[in-house]
Amino acid sequence: MVISPNSTLLLLLSLLTVSLFLSIPTAESGSDSDSELVADLLALQSESKSGVIHLDDRTIARFLTSPKTPRPYSVLIFFDATQLHDKSELHLLELRREFTLVASSFITNHNNSNTKLFFADIEFRESQSSFHLFGVNSLPHIRLVGPNAKSLKDDSEQMDQGDFSRMAESMAEFVESRTKLTVGPLHRPPILSKTQMGLIVALLLISAPFVAKKIFAGETFLHDPKIWLSGAVFVYFFSVSGAMHNIIRKMPMFLVDRNDPNKLVFFYQGSGMQLGAEGFAVGFLYTIVGLLLAFITHLLVYVKNVIAKRVVMIIALFVSFWAVQKVISLDNWKTGYGIHGFWPSSWN
Repeated sequence: MVISPNSTLLLLLSLLTVSLFLSIPTAESGSDSDSELVADLLALQSESKSGVIHLDDRTIARFLTSPKTPRPYSVLIFFDATQLHDKSELHLLELRREFTLVASSFITNHNNSNTKLFFADIEFRESQSSFHLFGVNSLPHIRLVGPNAKSLKDDSEQMDQGDFSRMAESMAEFVESRTKLTVGPLHRPPILSKTQMGLIVALLLISAPFVAKKIFAGETFLHDPKIWLSGAVFVYFFSVSGAMHNIIRKMPMFLVDRNDPNKLVFFYQGSGMQLGAEGFAVGFLYTIVGLLLAFITHLLVYVKNVIAKRVVMIIALFVSFWAVQKVISLDNWKTGYGIHGFWPSSWN
């Protein structure tokens, strides 16, 4: 059987048309797969009140390990463990709230239309395999999985734990520096609701005439010298106890001993960290010395009995010496630095 050249050309054109027709759905199917993943993430995001998607081993595989790179989105993941929520030194609950704040602010600022970045969390007991995939062995932990990350452990980016002290602000900066996306302003909820504010204003307006009458009559608690004395002592204790350091650094009052979970550690040996309890202990010793000095200079001078004065003076000096010696010994134990007294050279 002889095939004419025209028939051969027609056959080739038909095969080319069929192959092009078959290739079009294949290309579209890949695009549909990516769009389906994004649509599913948006659906999960809309179901969450905070906008944080809860992932587990199955959804980690579906959205991160199974899709081919580059994926059309990045995922910022907060690693959590409910059994560690009672460990106040980890601040997991507080960091989780700050993470939620960043997520909700990002979604609000982009009008729920941004599909380049999603926020998610993962819980240890539910997803131990995923924790192993990321190589997470300590908390708190936040990690960004970019579009080109193939290995969840090696290619994803971990947020420095030293930045957790700045909470939501540092999380937003981490997102902006790694994804080149703008988070925008953080929408922190107001301390008081509108109803509470209205009640406070109403109470202030009702009590204003009575308060004004008390002020003009000099009968308020602010006219009591004891209040000012107590306030001065409180400010002094607050200043010398390192309370502001504890607030800024969010330092715990104590730690649990790693070797014995039933034992609490109130004094941490090492100059790089100070617990709240040891700061308050040293502040209490300083306050004792300050109160004794104030008592001697302002009250003891009015005592007419010379023997009583001397006895009280000796006791005050002994207690003050003991308190200062305790502070010095604690500082030496904690930092290794010693304090030595030197006599004037003329006394030698």
